[in-house]
Amino acid sequence: MSFIGAYGGLFLISLGAATFLPIQSEFLLTGLLLKTDYSVAALVIVASIGNTLGSVINWAIGLQIERFKDRRWFPATPAQLDRASRWYQTYGYWSLLMSWAPFIGDPLTLAAGLMREPLATFIFLVAIAKTVRYVLFAALILGVF
Repeated sequence: MSFIGAYGGLFLISLGAATFLPIQSEFLLTGLLLKTDYSVAALVIVASIGNTLGSVINWAIGLQIERFKDRRWFPATPAQLDRASRWYQTYGYWSLLMSWAPFIGDPLTLAAGLMREPLATFIFLVAIAKTVRYVLFAALILGVF
């Protein structure tokens, strides 16, 4: 895999993984980390940026959720949206620090859009959550722990 292809591919996979697409960025990241031809810091940064921007897509959909939630193709069930909205109402924008979590993270980012969370606050908190997740994941794969 070429240098640009590796980072570009990781960016796109990480972006898609943060949406409701059934994609996992960890598999590609693991392979790139173990190959050792790439900067660990650069891989974590690229994955974090891609994953954060993918969450921004969810936030933007959340802004328009009322228009789309009854469509067959809509990726979240009413139960998922209800659970995420209740979580978000209970914990507020701090719940975005859980945006990295499987099953709840994507609906939370949708709920943030639905609740009209300001984009700057959203990006700040989601970027922290996603970056910490990738740092810990990389450390685990590289045997730091």
